[in-house]
Amino acid sequence: MNTSHPHIAARMADIAPFHVMDILARARQMEARGRSIIHLEIGEPDFPTPRPIVEAGIAALEQGNLYYTPPLGLPQLRSAIAGFYAGHYGVPITPQRVVVTPGASGALLLALGVLVNAGETVMLADPGYPCNRHFARFIEARTLSVPVDAGTAYQLTPDLVERYWTSGIKVVLLASPSNPTGTVVPDADVRAIAAICAARGATLIVDEIYHGLIYEGGYHTALAHSDQVFVVNSFSKYFQMTGWRLGWLVAPEWAIEALDRLVQNLYLAASTPAQYAALAAFTPTTLAILEARKAELKVRRDYLSAALSDLGFDLAVIPQGAFYLYAGCERFSQDSFAFAAQILEQTGVAITPGVDFGTYQAQRFVRFAYTTSLPDLREAVRRMRAYLMP
Repeated sequence: MNTSHPHIAARMADIAPFHVMDILARARQMEARGRSIIHLEIGEPDFPTPRPIVEAGIAALEQGNLYYTPPLGLPQLRSAIAGFYAGHYGVPITPQRVVVTPGASGALLLALGVLVNAGETVMLADPGYPCNRHFARFIEARTLSVPVDAGTAYQLTPDLVERYWTSGIKVVLLASPSNPTGTVVPDADVRAIAAICAARGATLIVDEIYHGLIYEGGYHTALAHSDQVFVVNSFSKYFQMTGWRLGWLVAPEWAIEALDRLVQNLYLAASTPAQYAALAAFTPTTLAILEARKAELKVRRDYLSAALSDLGFDLAVIPQGAFYLYAGCERFSQDSFAFAAQILEQTGVAITPGVDFGTYQAQRFVRFAYTTSLPDLREAVRRMRAYLMP
């Protein structure tokens, strides 16, 4: 990574690439040479976008609905998202609090840009999605990465937030379910952390992009606990619109005018065809398709978690959501990147090294994404068993 050129900004030295991109590049090379590769490294469902969404997008194109929308999003879509919270969670919010964004990343960048000054601090869990800390660095903020383990289901707790609190913290960021662990923050903890933030003059942001993919247990959106939290969500994961690049942010009313100004200056508006397509995401037909696919993902999780345990991986926590298993690989290696590379070369199974998700015990873990079919998962396990347990 070249960060020494005088024209490259100093911040770039702290923004690391994904190690898994090296794994993926090597996997593509092997595929080009005829090798069979099973991809368990990519956080993207293998299901196509549901047909009603595709048809709505096609209709928008054919009808010429290709002009800029208002910066905060297509009014009909903002209303549909607000209606989803009322119908799905029983939480009424006004459409005026909804900001439609180019992916969940766009939503988080907006929230951080409006909330955090240079030099202020964002508290987050380690391990966690690496872009979160890189977004903070991009706006010249600092991050406080709190080490978490299986004892707290790899999540921040009210006790940890209190214990690690320092002056200068402006935002606490939760991800529920999280990437890479798939675990969920209990509702009581979300409520308590929101109260801690309010008492200390900070703001809670909750990443709920995998929220539709929670397989058991009751849960609520963080908006049920406070109207002062910022909630990030996406059409990519549950709604299976990854390449459409569309997400949303629900924010307190006092932040909307500032968010509107920031949107106007950063990207003007999210993709117009994608927004029209997303209007079909909340229809009963589409939701029935999505729920059936969610049930399939649960079957995959249950199969792969049991199979990995049998192979000798350490699965101290079976995740409630998302489509990842964060598995200890200490029995086989003390270097998760080298281990992931080794598994790829020897078995043709591509997985993600833990070093992509932070520093705390990162060398001890790898992430499996069960985003491919059950037959492919069975074949991946067969290959790994032949290599790891000859």
